[in-house]
Amino acid sequence: MTTRSRRAVITGIGVLSPIGSDAAAFWSALRAGTSGVRAIRGFDTSDLSCRIAGEILDFEPKALIEKSYRKSLNAMSRMVQLGVVAAQLAVRDSGLMKSLMPPERFGVSFASVMAETDIDDVAGLGAACSAGVGRPVDMDAWGRTGVPQMPPMWMLKYLPNMPACHVTIMHDAQGPSNSITTGDLAGVAALGEALRALQRGAADFMLVGGCESKLNPLTLVRLDVFAPLTREYEHPERAVRPFDRDASGTCVGEAAAAFGLEELAHAQKRGATILGEVVGFASGVDRGLTGAGLARVIRNALADAGVQPADIDHVNAHGVGVRELDRFEARGIGEVFGRDVPVFAPLSRFGNTGAASGILELACSVLALRHGELPGTLNHDDPDAGCPIAVHTGPPQVVTKPYAVKVSTTDMGQCGAVVVKRWDNA
Repeated sequence: MTTRSRRAVITGIGVLSPIGSDAAAFWSALRAGTSGVRAIRGFDTSDLSCRIAGEILDFEPKALIEKSYRKSLNAMSRMVQLGVVAAQLAVRDSGLMKSLMPPERFGVSFASVMAETDIDDVAGLGAACSAGVGRPVDMDAWGRTGVPQMPPMWMLKYLPNMPACHVTIMHDAQGPSNSITTGDLAGVAALGEALRALQRGAADFMLVGGCESKLNPLTLVRLDVFAPLTREYEHPERAVRPFDRDASGTCVGEAAAAFGLEELAHAQKRGATILGEVVGFASGVDRGLTGAGLARVIRNALADAGVQPADIDHVNAHGVGVRELDRFEARGIGEVFGRDVPVFAPLSRFGNTGAASGILELACSVLALRHGELPGTLNHDDPDAGCPIAVHTGPPQVVTKPYAVKVSTTDMGQCGAVVVKRWDNA
C-alpha cells in the first residue's frame, strides 16, 4: 500500500567519475572547478577523429570489489564493473549491515544501456573471416569458424540488465529489482522507481545506481559519425559549454554512481547518517522539444514534493553543450523558474555519462545541499540568448534554500525531474 508517510532518505553515496572516485574527492574537485575532460589515455586515438573524453583513470576493480566476488569480474564489461563497484561503495557508505537486513526488503534499481563490445572480443575473429584489410567479412566463414571462437560469456558481459543482476547477487538483494534503459533519463527514472517502491512499502532499502562507459575505438568511430560531438580538442577542459552561445557539441564520458535510498524510520532505527531526502519525482515526454512538456514534468515533480518554485535553491540541469538540446532544456526550466533560480550544469566537468548521468549529476546537488555551497558551472562564458535561464558560474555560492531540482532529458524528448531536500532532522 502506497503511503506518503513513508519517506525516502539517502544514506550512502558511491561515485566513480573522471574527477574523483569517492564522495570526498568528488566534492573537493567540484568545489575547485576541476575538469575531467582530457585527451584519452586508455588507448591510441591517433587514427580517430574523437580524441577527448571524460575518462576514469586508474580504475582497478579487483582492488575495490569484495574478495569473494573478484572472479566474476571476468564476466563483466567495463561498464558493468563500474556499476558493481559504485554500488558496493554506496552500501559501504550507508553503513548497512547486510547480515541484519532481511533480503526480501532490499531492492535494486539500476540505470544502464547495452554495453559496448570490447574490440578484443571481435577484432581478431573478424580479421580471420575476411579476405584482407578493407574487405567485408565472409559470413559463411564467420558461421563456420568465427562463431565457435566467440568467448562463451560474450553476450552476458554486455546486456543492459547485467549491472542489476550482479548487484542483486552480490548483496543478496531479493526485493524489487529493475533495470532502466532510457539513455540519459535512466538514472533519474531509476531513482523514481526506487522512491515509489519505498513509498508503497515494497522495500526498506533500495540500491539505486547508473553506469555507462563508451570509451573504446569501435564506439567512438560510430559516435563521431552520428553524435553531436565537439571538435574542439586543443583545450579539452573547455570543450563542453552548457547553455553558451559558442556551444560546439558534447563529449563522451564514463562514470558510475549509486545511492543507498532508505525508508526514514528504517534508517533512523539503525542510526544511519542521513545525507538528504528525495521528496518528489515526475517523468514524461516533450515530443516537439518545445520545453512545454519538460515544464509540465517539473511542475508535477514540485507538486509531488509539495513545494513551490520559490522554495528551490537551484536547478541541476543536464546541459550537454549541444545548442538545440540546451535551448530545449532551458525553455522548460525557464517556463517554471524564469531567471529567479540559479541553474547549475555539472556535465561540462566530466562529459555526457549517459545512463550514469542522472545519479552522478544529482550527487553534486546532494553534496551541495549537505555542505551549504553550490559550485559554479564551468565553460559558460557567453549566455545563449535562446536559453532564458540564469546559469550560476564562478566560485561556490551559499545554499540559501532547502530544496534542489534535478532535470534530465534525452534528444528524443524524454524528461524526468526529481526534487531533493537538505536533511535538517525534520
